[in-house]
Amino acid sequence: MVRPPFALLLLVLSSAPLRAQDDAKAAPRKEADGRPLHERFWFGGGIGLAFGTVTAIQLDPLIGYKVDPAGRFSTGVGFSYWYYRDNRFTPPYDFSGFGYRAFSRYRVVDPVFLHAEFLNLNVDRYSYAEARFRKMWVPHLLVGGGYVQSLGGRSAIYLQVLWEVLQDPNSVYLGQGPVVSGGFGLGL
Repeated sequence: MVRPPFALLLLVLSSAPLRAQDDAKAAPRKEADGRPLHERFWFGGGIGLAFGTVTAIQLDPLIGYKVDPAGRFSTGVGFSYWYYRDNRFTPPYDFSGFGYRAFSRYRVVDPVFLHAEFLNLNVDRYSYAEARFRKMWVPHLLVGGGYVQSLGGRSAIYLQVLWEVLQDPNSVYLGQGPVVSGGFGLGL
């Protein structure tokens, strides 16, 4: 024999899923993003080259995804390779490193954007504990903003000013002021 309070509880619980389905039908549906895939992704990055007494090579390819249809908010990933040789020292100072980055950009107003990225570099650093140079992963958190200028079509150049806020003792930016960099972006 089913007791009346238990029967009432069963009736209420069994109608809850039906009520939830009614609410889902009544709520406005969010439209799917109708942008073609090639309009959602962009490629870019920077290339730095210097030759002479000081040789510096830097490659920073990026791939970004426009999160919103207006393209104001982007997020993405990238790779970084650095080589630096300074012949003013004896022996010459050599430095190389590679790593990865994850970033987000938000266009406040065209053409100004805010930028934040996590950069993790595997670099040669001096280990005082081991009294030698060794490879180590060094985290960097870069925040700031920049300016982007369209070149027509789906291409643009940018200039940004970032600050490294973690200041890890092995940071490649340790003790520097703002990091000024630039690059280009191309749609698919």
